[in-house]
Amino acid sequence: MPKFSSLPETRLEVAERAKHCCEYCKSMDTFSPNYFTVDHILPEPLGGTDSLGNLAYACYLCNRLKSNKLSIYDSIPNTWVALFNPRTQDWNEHFAWSEDLTSIVALGAVGRVTVEVLQLNRPKLVAYRKAVIPFGVHPPA
Repeated sequence: MPKFSSLPETRLEVAERAKHCCEYCKSMDTFSPNYFTVDHILPEPLGGTDSLGNLAYACYLCNRLKSNKLSIYDSIPNTWVALFNPRTQDWNEHFAWSEDLTSIVALGAVGRVTVEVLQLNRPKLVAYRKAVIPFGVHPPA
């Protein structure tokens, strides 16, 4: 079960830093029927801490799909590839929006494994993106 963070002020700081968007799929918490979570980028069972530098704001499903994964075996380069780390990597260097702004396009191995593992283009996310585009809130700044 994802941890909601024991300290409300930490959770708020993580959410504000992320501009209340999932740092993986970029959905906004305002329009989500589910609570967003505080993700431990380096999972606690693997030595991760509650320091702000190890925390990311994530929608419930991105957090669940990421789970305790840090890297994934990628058959294209035949090597282990780290998942996207929102504290040390720039989202725009690993991902882009499709022409119609509804899908996330991978820009390399890190993007490719992250899109695949976190299912960043799952049908409900694509439908969500289509629904909020007319309101000017997608894609997020």
